[in-house]
Amino acid sequence: MFTTLRVYCQSLDRPLTNWKRHCDRLRSSIQFLDWQEPNWQKVRQGAEILLQDFPVLRVTIFPDGREWITGRSLPRDLTEKQRHGVAASLISGEEVHRFLPTHKTGNYLGAWLAKIKAQHITASEAILVDANGNWLETSTGNLWGWQDGNWWTPPLEAEILPGVMRSQLIDWLKNQNQQVIEQPWTPDVAAKMEAIAYSNSIVELIPIHTIFEERGVRSEERGQEKINQLNYNPHHPALTNLQKLFQHE
Repeated sequence: MFTTLRVYCQSLDRPLTNWKRHCDRLRSSIQFLDWQEPNWQKVRQGAEILLQDFPVLRVTIFPDGREWITGRSLPRDLTEKQRHGVAASLISGEEVHRFLPTHKTGNYLGAWLAKIKAQHITASEAILVDANGNWLETSTGNLWGWQDGNWWTPPLEAEILPGVMRSQLIDWLKNQNQQVIEQPWTPDVAAKMEAIAYSNSIVELIPIHTIFEERGVRSEERGQEKINQLNYNPHHPALTNLQKLFQHE
């Protein structure tokens, strides 16, 4: 069982670091699986040591209560992706669905396979699609869309990962009296979005400018592959305003 967090200003107590929410998520999963509780003071001490050198920490808890904490750097191309967005591909199939989606287990094989498939279509991110064609989440984060003056995100009932950043963004938006619509993303709903992005605790919010269908038809005339695609504005004002929520840290 694990959680991955971004440490802001080298402090576990900064609001954006969300240390408590990450620990609460671990506790919930530990109780669900009936695992042994770790020594939480020791977990924090280990994190305090590593955050001096790394802005990203992964806290892993084993069934016997032992902890394993590792650190890493932020992605080198993160700023570029935040500014200009990325391409994603719709990926479906039973093999890419998450197992126990409400818990951060080590079984991310499905999401990894989906991302590999997306990369074959020159996309950097996969969007997981259920058997009914509903968009669920990306291979590494939660989906966000802007439509009719409101933010939309798929509901937890769709069996998606309840991301810590997703929860924080919902809280922020509601505190600003902005409605967050948690409804299934059917293909028709998704096609009407004016802007789309995904979030997680490391990358914050990354716009998606192009979404490819999973299958394409090869054109023999020019040797190019024709793939159905949807285009979105990665510089939409709604995205810019949402990204500003991270600038106060």
